Amino acid sequence: MAGTTSDIRNGLIIRYNGELQSVVEFHHVSPGNWRAFVRTRLKNMKTGRVQEVRFRSGEEIDVVRVEHRSCQYLYQDGQDYIFMNTETYDQFPLPLDMMGDSAQFLKEGMVVEALFDGETVVGVELPTFINLEVTYTEPAVRGDTATNVLKVATLETGATVNVPLFVESGDVIKIDTRTGEYVERVKV
Repeated sequence: MAGTTSDIRNGLIIRYNGELQSVVEFHHVSPGNWRAFVRTRLKNMKTGRVQEVRFRSGEEIDVVRVEHRSCQYLYQDGQDYIFMNTETYDQFPLPLDMMGDSAQFLKEGMVVEALFDGETVVGVELPTFINLEVTYTEPAVRGDTATNVLKVATLETGATVNVPLFVESGDVIKIDTRTGEYVERVKV
């Protein structure tokens, strides 16, 4: 589907250099006497590589319409993650490299949004915030609360995040999956 640079927005999927790219961020720049342009950061949906690309203002771009389908993460099989479509119960594998950094927060049974280009899976979006249990963290040292000191905590999925000193093993915390950062402690 053809579009122009005026259609660019965060999260838009476009075909650039023959590969699917997601717009991470964009800025419309008009430098005085010069021609206006749109500076974008594009993330390759296959490799996860982010690159900066400039488009002339008004330039045509190839917008790809992707379909969002609700899927459930089942298990990991070697280098593949196995998902199931919650409507048709069809199972499909996704390679580890397509998941990127978000794979560290996948928990068995978690419902995610799979992005389909026709019948081809091009990516998976986790919920923005998820709750995970802390399986291990060092105990806090008494009197070490004068500043914003953080410590490393291991979560039930094996991921490690920095948390405040008051978080202990067994606590459930909320994580922002976009940045991989601690948000708050959740009351169970």
